Amino acid sequence: MTVLTLAGMLGAVGVVNAAAAAVSCRIAYAVTNQWSGGFGASVTVHNLGDPLDGWRLVWTFGAGQTVTQLWNGTFVQSGGQVTVADAGYNGAIPTNGSTAFGFNGGWNSVVNPVPASFALNGVTCTGAPAPTTPPPTGTPPPTSGPTTAPTTAPTRPPGTPPAAYPGPGRVTGDTGVHDPAVVKSPTGGYILVATGDNLAIKTSGDRTAWRDAGPVWPSGAPWTVAYTGGGRNLWAPDISYRNGQFYLYYSASTFGSQRSAIFLATSPTGASGSWTDRGLVIESSTAVDYNAIDPNLVVDAEGQWWLSFGSFWSGLKLIRLDPATGRRSTTDTAVRALATRPSNVGGAVEAPTIHRYGGYYYLFASFDRCCQGAQSTYRIMVGRSRTVTGPYLDRNGTSMTSGGGTQVLAGHGSIHGPGHQAVIADSDADVLFYHYYADNGAALLGINLLGWDAAGWPYVY
Repeated sequence: MTVLTLAGMLGAVGVVNAAAAAVSCRIAYAVTNQWSGGFGASVTVHNLGDPLDGWRLVWTFGAGQTVTQLWNGTFVQSGGQVTVADAGYNGAIPTNGSTAFGFNGGWNSVVNPVPASFALNGVTCTGAPAPTTPPPTGTPPPTSGPTTAPTTAPTRPPGTPPAAYPGPGRVTGDTGVHDPAVVKSPTGGYILVATGDNLAIKTSGDRTAWRDAGPVWPSGAPWTVAYTGGGRNLWAPDISYRNGQFYLYYSASTFGSQRSAIFLATSPTGASGSWTDRGLVIESSTAVDYNAIDPNLVVDAEGQWWLSFGSFWSGLKLIRLDPATGRRSTTDTAVRALATRPSNVGGAVEAPTIHRYGGYYYLFASFDRCCQGAQSTYRIMVGRSRTVTGPYLDRNGTSMTSGGGTQVLAGHGSIHGPGHQAVIADSDADVLFYHYYADNGAALLGINLLGWDAAGWPYVY
């Protein structure tokens, strides 16, 4: 990692009132990873002056350097000049406070230098550039490269849970889904992939109006039929954007069977028919005590890739992946336990999702029974851990490997069996996606915002 620290100057311009606020800043710019033609970076804005109610940071890149994707802010690049503004929730920075954002970039020259200077709200910060780590030689294969998506959500102000579960937020269009997984694309829209024949894709420009966008595999996925009994129905996908491409983990099985498998595919666009099969990740049979369905990829604070998965049997599991391939590690093949339920409730736990927030890893899971229409008893539970491998404890301190879990959302009114959740950190809030059943038994898309109370536990609103 290469870090450049820049001392700030006093002044007052931009979004801060000149009579009330003097700007003094320190900027830390870190190249967190780099590969041929691309890199990831983080920038921390330290406010040493009066409190800021909003900020705008400007720097100049050299020839061929570009920002391609940015988190925790908005950006505009004109020529070599990059302007990053706050994302709203991180606009207020107290004296001696800080905020941070991360981005992916591209470069096409022989060097990839750190910017020579920064300006915060119009006040120039000066300092000497430092060289970045030289890129690897050669061209990486399509699935190789470092982690290029943020591994944690921005910390947001704590809130107070509502007195009762809210209804799902407003959604329109094609909203019939089961087991939704969602990613925000580099262009700003949303891609949802769900259980269905050859996996169903839906897209939205605003997280409200959704439209059908075809199947992942228009011509079928014949490599999966050994696990589906010849059927086309594929299950419980997980989609994310890393290394300049979309990664899709998905399941092939039949209902109630332990003969199951998780596969990986990648795509440069996420569109129907654009996906490339990258092969088997893990399978299960009666020879093991777990079921290889319901995958979810998480990248830890050190950039290591992990895949959680599991349904019934002995519960939820975690395996290490190789970031260069997206498939299972060949040097660490351990299958680690994350959560299990007592046999007197049928071992009913599945659909893990691990979300990193505020120094913790949060394991969301679905308890009880899915797929029974309005009689479904699915509910969303959570535990947290300081390490990605656990142990995950609930609010009462009970481990999820001992049946613990704190309830986040359950059936209420005409919302039956909410579950198989996905969580993303969006610009306005953390967002919980799930399916639920209407009174008529139809499976529908549910979306709520996810807040965090003063103790750091999530709630829906």
